[in-house]
Amino acid sequence: MHERLGIARAISPKKRILGRIAAFLVAISLTAPAAALMPDEILNNPDLEARARALSKDLRCVVCQNEAIDSSNAEIARQMRLVVRERLVAGDSDGQVLDFLQARYGDYVLMKPPIKPETYLLWYSPAVVLLLGGIGVGFYLLRRPKTAELAEPLTDAERARLKRLLDESDA
Repeated sequence: MHERLGIARAISPKKRILGRIAAFLVAISLTAPAAALMPDEILNNPDLEARARALSKDLRCVVCQNEAIDSSNAEIARQMRLVVRERLVAGDSDGQVLDFLQARYGDYVLMKPPIKPETYLLWYSPAVVLLLGGIGVGFYLLRRPKTAELAEPLTDAERARLKRLLDESDA
């Protein structure tokens, strides 16, 4: 239809390519995560800032659903980012910063919680569910009939009745 109206011929191939590139760039910019880091949170020391950003990606926002504090816009995430930077400026190591926040908020604050008795369910339940599902499928496959039962062939009387019924339905 557009061909008849001359629309397709009016747009040059070069403009079509540029339009597609522009649409792609717009789509990429809309799907990129919003940076939650505020300008007043950034440290002047680039090494400390890099450490703070790395630590912020390993820490979970305590009010968000599985979101790192680095990308969360929640006020508590901002406070946690500030605490990370304060501790680093004070001279704490990365481990000390993580230990401080873990002591304050619990194991939930870590994106990768430690493996210990309190977190066994968290770590091992997916494997247990998968194993139980595999066992269930195995039992199902073992218990089903190996071959389908074949129906006995039709008798002459049944064939005659079937032919009569089909003839009636065609008429």
